Amino acid sequence: QVQLVESGGGWVQPGGSLRLSCAVSGASSGSIFIGYTMSWHRQVPGKQRELVASISGGGNIIYPDSTKGRFTISRDDDKEIMYLEMTNLQPDDTAVYYCHRPAAPGYWGQGTQVTVTS
Repeated sequence: QVQLVESGGGWVQPGGSLRLSCAVSGASSGSIFIGYTMSWHRQVPGKQRELVASISGGGNIIYPDSTKGRFTISRDDDKEIMYLEMTNLQPDDTAVYYCHRPAAPGYWGQGTQVTVTS
């Protein structure tokens, strides 16, 4: 079964950095990654999941104001991996981070915890 798998989460002090990765795992008849818009989202308990960054198959990137200037999304289609470089992390960035392919049938990873605290 093909799925998205996140890695790279952990604990970091305020002002620190982390890099998340999202890789395709499992076999499918065709790529679920190449040519598709991919995105990162995050969620804290009791709140809606929110967009952190997205990147189209052609490399067009969108950031919400909350992450613009601090987070960088990128993708390596040869390896079918998406990255999220996060800098100047703050306690408000604490959440479970998910990678997502919105196009039907839609894929979500299992999430990776990012905790920012001193």
